[in-house]
Amino acid sequence: MSQARDAILAARRDRAVLAPLGALAPADEAAGYALQRELAEALGAVPPAGFKIGATAKGMQAYLGLAGPVAGFVAKEGLHSAGATLRYADFFRVGVECEVGVRLGRDIAPGAITPAQAGAAVAEVFPAIEIVEKRYDDLGALGVPTLIADQVFHGGGVTGAPAPAWPEIDLAAVRGRLTVDGVVKGEGLGADLLGHPLNALAWLADSGAAHAFGGLKAGQVVFLGSVTPPIWLEGPGAVDVAFEGLGMVTLRFV
Repeated sequence: MSQARDAILAARRDRAVLAPLGALAPADEAAGYALQRELAEALGAVPPAGFKIGATAKGMQAYLGLAGPVAGFVAKEGLHSAGATLRYADFFRVGVECEVGVRLGRDIAPGAITPAQAGAAVAEVFPAIEIVEKRYDDLGALGVPTLIADQVFHGGGVTGAPAPAWPEIDLAAVRGRLTVDGVVKGEGLGADLLGHPLNALAWLADSGAAHAFGGLKAGQVVFLGSVTPPIWLEGPGAVDVAFEGLGMVTLRFV
């Protein structure tokens, strides 16, 4: 699969659209996750700093034309703390998403678990911004396995401060709001993420990504999914994500 991996890396290096891989494309989702692992190895991101889950919300599944969630690894270099300032020009057709994030306090072996078991492994919950890149033109032509291999739009992320006493918060009921330069661009609820954010974490534990990377590890960050569609930016500006009960996280592109 090295030729497919090299094609993905070349598109990123050239800040170009990733064209359909044709005969090089992974044949199914399992092959897509295997190629994603190969990409992570090439980038020095094994073990990864965490994972992102895409299309946990029905609206996102419809937006992307997917039947269910998909996941990607998160590289350490792409993680930033709240209040980060990044160069807009360093990203390709960049967008932002309104996410619930967690940091794991214990390992989760790959396999089926319950949402309660997923929650028991969580050390922190916080508001987060996922940075995404529109690296594709025709998703239907690209194919879901190639989308998976390329980390499902992932370009980085910003983590907010941990919410105090998070087990007492009804994560399904929290409302998130994303604003750009003070203008509200989207809102949604924690329940939009497979019915509950911890359902999303339980899904990840038995996903192709978890199996490809040998499970989830203590200390890793997980972006559980966006409660809004991706908001594509037209230029530099200030991005704020706020969740009732969880707090706010900010990012500025210059």
